[in-house]
Amino acid sequence: MPLALTGGSGFVGQAVLDVLGERNLPAEALVRRVTEHEHSRVEWVMGELADKPALDHLVAGTRGVIHIAGLTNTPDPSRFAAANVEGTANLIAASKQAGVKRFVFVSSLAAREPALSAYGASKAEAEKLVEQSGLDWTIVRPPAVYGPRDADMFELFRSARFGFVPLPPGGATSIIHVADLARLLVDLIDAQPALVRRRVFEPDDAREGGWSHKELAAAIGQAVGKRVFAPHLPRAVLQGAAGVDRLFRGHGARLTHDRVGYMCHPNWVVRSDRKVPESVWLPQIGGPEGLKSTADWYRREGWL
Repeated sequence: MPLALTGGSGFVGQAVLDVLGERNLPAEALVRRVTEHEHSRVEWVMGELADKPALDHLVAGTRGVIHIAGLTNTPDPSRFAAANVEGTANLIAASKQAGVKRFVFVSSLAAREPALSAYGASKAEAEKLVEQSGLDWTIVRPPAVYGPRDADMFELFRSARFGFVPLPPGGATSIIHVADLARLLVDLIDAQPALVRRRVFEPDDAREGGWSHKELAAAIGQAVGKRVFAPHLPRAVLQGAAGVDRLFRGHGARLTHDRVGYMCHPNWVVRSDRKVPESVWLPQIGGPEGLKSTADWYRREGWL
């Protein structure tokens, strides 16, 4: 029986399809546009999280759901609730109606601090729906995810190429390579129930204490072959920059006022008590190696 996943055309979704393809596992993938992928055993289901017939088709006859799709960034914070909360509720309803029990939900570390951003608040609310669903659930809260195909962290790589990486106020964050995250999401479907079910996990690259912002900027600089100047910018400056980004890139702006809200929080390091059991999963890609291979991918694809 195939696995169902949402967000099949996105950054993390494509990496999950890579893993399923490597393991020759069939998949049903919800997408909003036609997508090319080397995995030959995937059926594309055209639709969105508000599309009940599409969701019903997606989950019918599947053995588990990996829910990745969601809105991560928008200049209009009111859109987060519709995409992340209502969309999750719709998928839960379709899963229950189809008799699908196993449900892996990709949340975010931002859900730990819902007061900081509308994005984090929407993820926290979606987590509550999953926990109250009656399904056989696991919640995964990734930290900063990077790797091939990523457009968000790419902004830092592009800036580092010019020797300058602007940082939020001092703090630390954990990171995880998208390939490691993808393996985890697939592994959780069939993992021993007593170890993973009805649990909230915060995976990372196994770097204890995470990365200070300065350390991460230096590592990205090293990955692109540059020694970088990385000043910490006050919140007011970042908010001003968000306004400029909105002015020039409109709905495509990467730096938004909502995103600044959680960027300025000093601690986005994963919690040790939410570590994935080692018998289930271990990260395979360390930060320096992963950042270097990501920079190399950006170059090959003409991004850098």
